[in-house]
Amino acid sequence: MGAANVVPGVSGGTVAFITGIYERLINALKSFDFKAIKLLGSFKVKEFIAHVDFWFLAALGVGVLTSVLTLAKVLEVGFEKYPIYVAALFFGLIVASIPSVGKMVKKWSLSRFVALAAGLAIALCLAFTPSASENTNLLYLMLCGVVAMCSMIIPGVSGSFVLLLMGNYQLIMIASVNKVSEGNLAESLPILLPVGVGAVVGLIALSHFLSWLFKRFHDIAVSVITGFVAGSLVIIWPWKIPGETIIKNSEVKILSYTNHIPQIDAQLAIAVLIIFIGAAVMLGVERLGSTKTE
Repeated sequence: MGAANVVPGVSGGTVAFITGIYERLINALKSFDFKAIKLLGSFKVKEFIAHVDFWFLAALGVGVLTSVLTLAKVLEVGFEKYPIYVAALFFGLIVASIPSVGKMVKKWSLSRFVALAAGLAIALCLAFTPSASENTNLLYLMLCGVVAMCSMIIPGVSGSFVLLLMGNYQLIMIASVNKVSEGNLAESLPILLPVGVGAVVGLIALSHFLSWLFKRFHDIAVSVITGFVAGSLVIIWPWKIPGETIIKNSEVKILSYTNHIPQIDAQLAIAVLIIFIGAAVMLGVERLGSTKTE
């Protein structure tokens, strides 16, 4: 999930969904309620741990945090030197995940197909929305945290891509996270603290809504998510032409891209091979998730 959340266009929620931990994750996040606060305030630690499914969240959190802190630097180099190959890997991951998500709909009907089309349309609208400029305003950083965390746990909606649209992906996911890994907390905390506060608020609020949604309208919700996942292929399409750019701090920053059809050459052959590798990895993850019992 951490690896997926770092890459614009890829959703950690999709990974959680196909590995079978998604609804447990949502219910665990939802359990941070007044009862949890009361248990913690009464120093009933054992009951609090059981109520919030603490060890599940702790294991998941350590994995996500480790992945984000390590992969942010790796992917910065990867996107700079091998953007097509990195995007091709995640394109393969997403392609393979579409049937995995779709088959979780218990019974397809007209309403489910309408929901699928709606999810696809929303994802495509996101894909063609112009990016905003970088903004370090405190309230805007909190809003980035709310929106990004909400989209990170919705399968098919990429938190990193939403940050890209909001203009703060470079600021938050690359500059600040890399500075933390380098031990430079003084520069990182003014950015990451408000983002973190917004993320916690968004996470708890959305988990309650999603838990209710899955209980009441399971197939409709999964159909919309399938559309989200399919639509995200446009976002992560490996072959792009740089569009509008700006110069900031003596560096050229690309604000937009235009997808194009690649020409047939050795680079395309390697990229297609990497797409198949990505698909194979995702199918392996799905099989692992389906064979492991709680």
